[in-house]
Amino acid sequence: MTDFQASKALVLNFHAALDAAAGPALPEVLRQYTTADYHWRGMHPFYEQRGAEAVAAVFWEPFRRAFTALQRRPDVFFAGRNDVDGFQTEWVCSMGHLLGLFDEDWLGIPATGKMGFLRYAEFNRITAGRISETALFCDVLGVMQQAGLQPLPAQTGAALITPGPRTHDGLLLGPQDPAAGAQTLGLINRMVTDLTSDSLHSTQDTLAATWHDDMIWFGPAGIGATYTRQRYEEQHQGPFSAGLADIRFHGHICRLAEGHYGGFFGWANLTMQPRGGFLGLPASATRAEMRVVDIYRRAGDKLAENWIFIDLLHFLAMQGLDVLGRMRRINRR
Repeated sequence: MTDFQASKALVLNFHAALDAAAGPALPEVLRQYTTADYHWRGMHPFYEQRGAEAVAAVFWEPFRRAFTALQRRPDVFFAGRNDVDGFQTEWVCSMGHLLGLFDEDWLGIPATGKMGFLRYAEFNRITAGRISETALFCDVLGVMQQAGLQPLPAQTGAALITPGPRTHDGLLLGPQDPAAGAQTLGLINRMVTDLTSDSLHSTQDTLAATWHDDMIWFGPAGIGATYTRQRYEEQHQGPFSAGLADIRFHGHICRLAEGHYGGFFGWANLTMQPRGGFLGLPASATRAEMRVVDIYRRAGDKLAENWIFIDLLHFLAMQGLDVLGRMRRINRR
């Protein structure tokens, strides 16, 4: 085991340099901190990119032009070895918001001139002192909602700016007890096994084995947040299962934990058959996939909080609904 301090320092320095840079300096910062074969995964419409220049051009430069006076506001920060590959690779996870003044249109979303929050979760794989792989999930639908747009029917959970941990202890900047991380990872793995064994619809008794009664599930814009196990069933798990059939789990690319925090992402985690109702979609003969991030806080021997990111724009695009394209067409009228 390692204390992961060097990897954490690398990512913290990378974020500080990236957030301080602008325009032409952004690719240079990315080159400085990443490997020559840098592999970057982003949500729709960014998808997979290779190399610092491509990542800067596709994501960071347009975003930084649109959101000025940027502040990074992390709520969770931890590191660990990847359970999926037998603990061979080391990763650092960061989750929070990028706050800025929404001064120029972004992805066709009309600028507001007001503060805007881009919710994000980022996983960075560290290889020989550089970042060799990144998965950056961000809630584009949440930015649309902040701009006053309603791209989807009313969601089943609450719409809000997602807070960080209730305990305010999510930034694991120093070394952590390895035993605590092992306990967190074991609990996450048990929960995943329970959930996938039940076709992603666990009974209340099954949920009670790994979740506190007052669990909070902070879902993505379009689905929303739920509080308590019972409301999680009513406001997310139930509608999810009712609207989607033949749900198949494909595993994760990375799953890790440190201290009381852990998480994973997949590409794609799930595929399913829409049978009508979920996110307002009709039934479809086209199978669709979900790329998902889960971040967890463990309290004692159960999970207490869960932050979720889903590439819903990609899921919808696979069903023939181009949310961003439709918005641009409407705004041109």
